[in-house]
Amino acid sequence: MKEPGCGRGPGYRPWPLRFRLQTTRTVFFLRRRIGLRTRSNNVVHMGLASFPPLTRGRSVHYINGPAGVCVPVPAAGFEGDAGKLLMREEASPVVAELRNTPLREAHVALGGRLIDFAGWAMPVQYPDGILAETVHVRKEAGLFDLSHMGELWVTGPDAEAFLQSLLTNDLSQLRPGAAQYTLLCNPRGGIVDDLVVYRLEDGFLLVVNAANREKDLAWLEEHRTAGVHIEDRSLATGLIALQGPRAAEILAPLCNPSPEHLAFYHFQRGRVAGHEALISRTGYTGEDGFELYLAWDHTPAVWDALLAREGVKPAGLGARDLLRLEMTYPLYGNDIDEETSPLEAGLGWVVKPQKGDFVGREAILRQKAEGPRRRRVAFVQESGPVPRHGYPLLDAEGRQVGVVTSGGFSPHVNAPIGMGYVEAALAQPGHELAVLARGKTFAARLQRRAFVSARTKRPEAT
Repeated sequence: MKEPGCGRGPGYRPWPLRFRLQTTRTVFFLRRRIGLRTRSNNVVHMGLASFPPLTRGRSVHYINGPAGVCVPVPAAGFEGDAGKLLMREEASPVVAELRNTPLREAHVALGGRLIDFAGWAMPVQYPDGILAETVHVRKEAGLFDLSHMGELWVTGPDAEAFLQSLLTNDLSQLRPGAAQYTLLCNPRGGIVDDLVVYRLEDGFLLVVNAANREKDLAWLEEHRTAGVHIEDRSLATGLIALQGPRAAEILAPLCNPSPEHLAFYHFQRGRVAGHEALISRTGYTGEDGFELYLAWDHTPAVWDALLAREGVKPAGLGARDLLRLEMTYPLYGNDIDEETSPLEAGLGWVVKPQKGDFVGREAILRQKAEGPRRRRVAFVQESGPVPRHGYPLLDAEGRQVGVVTSGGFSPHVNAPIGMGYVEAALAQPGHELAVLARGKTFAARLQRRAFVSARTKRPEAT
């Protein structure tokens, strides 16, 4: 049975013709303004320009009960009256195909707008809106559901040697209780995925992007040698991130032992709100914070305990995307992919060729000797609409010299910001370019990467 007023279920009453015509004109106007498009199944679709191509153009859903009411969700950074618009459309069969995190019911109860993100029903925002959530994380603390991420456990006597042959960073520098940002590359030097690897007492934990989990698992299995065991625990592991300057003081009373002594990119095992957890001082926002790996069924209880603490508010994927954009952290599928090298992306600092051979090493060294032909840059746009993925970047003569890969409106800068790739010779701070959007050009100035200074904590780890 359809929800009253949605489709032609009970309670359906046709609108007057004049009102329907006016509404149609308004809808088409708003669709042009915020990037909406539709498909033949009559479900609202949206170009989420700061999300991976796998997500852009797929069904946008607000999932609230069996009716599966569908609403358009503004792209990350979009705010205003149109962002409040709720358009009821026929439910799509794809709703039933989405995976739910252990916190789905919590998101619905909080008024979260759920979208299809890499095959998961994930909250893109809550009633306060993306910009308000972003500001709150910078000032106090935000709580994120990251249970869609992939967790791959690699163990066995040859686990370290196996991973050293695939990952670009140097695992030999990683002691138990520490984590490391690193890359998987293909033989051409392209980025298969960016991930975080944790050295455990008995092996390694690889935390990979949700959209790449199956691809990464297949890649590891393809190269696996005897003496290596790989286990995918993604669907048994919940992941919550508490991020913001007050994260430590909020989390500490709920933890045993306290995590306040942990250095950035270090972790410990302990209990949070009475539940066993791997407690990691990591994050994707530039703020101090923690990521908590929990048993799937224990995740709601820990979420509720944290949300009950003063100063904590829920934050969705939209705020997380804008926070990482302000830090100029790359997003896989937008800013990096298998056709992008670490040197082009500005990630050469996680490539350690001196450690020995690994997949992609020779191609990366060759590009380093020759010099990359393009580089990732960050820019501030002086005015105009938010820059979106795929918008051309032009030089002073109007020649296309690059392309936008991510964009949003930064509340910190109070202006549209973005990232993209330009010809290497032009990748200089202060260089002026133009963004071509909707047939018009808007001046932009290249920056020295981060728009916000990192506030991660780096005390001595014990």
